[in-house]
Amino acid sequence: MRAYVVKEWTHPSKLTLVHDAPEPVPGAEEVIVDIYSAALNFFDILQAQGKYQVKPPFPFTLGAEFAGKIASNSPIPKSCPFKPGDRVFGSAQGAFADQIAVKWTAVMPLPDNLTFEQGAGLYITWPTSYEALVGRAELKPGETVLVNAAAGGVGIAAVQLVKALGGRVIAAAGSQSKLDICRLYGGADYVVDYTSPEWQNKVLQITGGKGVDVVYDPLGRIQDSLKCIAFKGRALVIGFAAGLIEKLPMNLVLLKNISIMGVHWGLYTSKEPSRIPVVWEELLALFASGRVKPVTYSTVYSLESAMSGLGALERRETWGKAVVRVRDEDRKAVAKL
Repeated sequence: MRAYVVKEWTHPSKLTLVHDAPEPVPGAEEVIVDIYSAALNFFDILQAQGKYQVKPPFPFTLGAEFAGKIASNSPIPKSCPFKPGDRVFGSAQGAFADQIAVKWTAVMPLPDNLTFEQGAGLYITWPTSYEALVGRAELKPGETVLVNAAAGGVGIAAVQLVKALGGRVIAAAGSQSKLDICRLYGGADYVVDYTSPEWQNKVLQITGGKGVDVVYDPLGRIQDSLKCIAFKGRALVIGFAAGLIEKLPMNLVLLKNISIMGVHWGLYTSKEPSRIPVVWEELLALFASGRVKPVTYSTVYSLESAMSGLGALERRETWGKAVVRVRDEDRKAVAKL
């Protein structure tokens, strides 16, 4: 089996694809999934180096999000609704490989109108954005949201969700090409280049001087964004893709009566499991309706070039969700011809 096996903390650019990795052995309540596509995440880069909060024991396979089919040789635990051949997406350690063992409760049925590439990046990205906007910020129709790093994986999902929920989006990114992506694929109402020294003033002009009701930030630019947040605004801390963890001046929080909210979707499994099916029911309905649609980067990486894809992600060259195609759906059919 092919896999990217981490045996010591190292930058992912130094990893090589192993062709004789052991096949996954399913544990209790687990199924085996043939991986067709896997998603590239910024935290994969951190995890390979030992800089992420999740540190599996060595050796381990890198990657966390995937889409594929329940394998023909997979066990089917009691109460598991899946059967061999079912299209699924999910999350577990070891997605940069041909197969993965995963608890059946950590996979979801892949909607028929989505491809494996689109499904690969659903499991973490979309519920994070949805819960941030709905569960934490309690976004109301007509409110304005500033989305930082809006062309990235969680960013473009947030842009689409704000629009679907009746909000107004000011998408912020660092280049004109990425701002174009925000309009084309996200439907952003306004765009601002946050490399411009006047970008906060532009946001204030767009909002008639009021500022935005919600800041959605996966980058680490909360402090800069507080200069254009409204009275009683809500700032959502999603992550620190820029690499630095901010230290906020609390006087700004006090003077503007604002709320700073953290969003760590992974904690819901242990802290609020009842919320998970509610979020997924609403998200899957949005996907089925076509009101939102996963956006994947124009370059689809092969498993052999997956680490190059992580490099492009680290350099912030990608937009949407960067994905790896592990196998073609029709590969077996083609082989029979």
